[in-house]
Amino acid sequence: MSQVLKDKVAIITGAGRGIGKEFALRFAAEGAKLLLPDISLERAESTASEIKSKGGVAEAIFTDISDESATRKMADRVIELYGKVDILVNNAAIWYGLNITPWDAWKQEDWDRIFTVNVKGTWLCCKAIAPLMVKQAKGKIINIASNVARVPAAQFFLPYSCSKGAVYTLTHALARALGPSGINVNAIAPGYTASEASLTQRDSEKTFQLATSEQSIQKRLQPADLVEAAVFLASPGSDMISGQVIYVDGGTIML
Repeated sequence: MSQVLKDKVAIITGAGRGIGKEFALRFAAEGAKLLLPDISLERAESTASEIKSKGGVAEAIFTDISDESATRKMADRVIELYGKVDILVNNAAIWYGLNITPWDAWKQEDWDRIFTVNVKGTWLCCKAIAPLMVKQAKGKIINIASNVARVPAAQFFLPYSCSKGAVYTLTHALARALGPSGINVNAIAPGYTASEASLTQRDSEKTFQLATSEQSIQKRLQPADLVEAAVFLASPGSDMISGQVIYVDGGTIML
């Protein structure tokens, strides 16, 4: 393997399971040193242990990304461990446990909880880490959006869909704000992916059938299918790409 991220330092939030874990394993294989913040320290430590067993470098930390004091501790910890940070992957979000629901059946507390983590939490991570990147005049921020904000199924996961639409706006705004400091801000928008969270949803098989039928490449998306886009956006090959949303959804959304 070429190790295109050799000696880079990456933070990947929500890397304890699912898509975040896939990102972490591949970034480590590409030579990155990792800090893995997660709401479950046990899951994050499991991912870190797996990476270490393969000769990689990774440390876990408990982080509630919706808590600003926790994201500041995350920033302090990455400097304590590695002295710098090159890459931030904002993967952590509330998706696990959500199910197809009529648009008017969601509760106010669902909206509050989902937006607090998916939108405010992503912003707080950027707020904590971007100043460290500004000091070194270089960095890569990769937000995880979703194509659900652009497809008919948006109505069935409405607060989640709206939260991911907000991540689009956040990505574009921060690309403008941080570009003069040499920081790239992009997003990946997956389609309906066979992650642990998706597979445990009610009627997931019907949802997969619908999602796959809308794809140009009619093959069920797997977490590993998202990894190459993340590695590219974290690598020097994307140094002149910013403010972009890359759809990894089998050709559902075409721009």
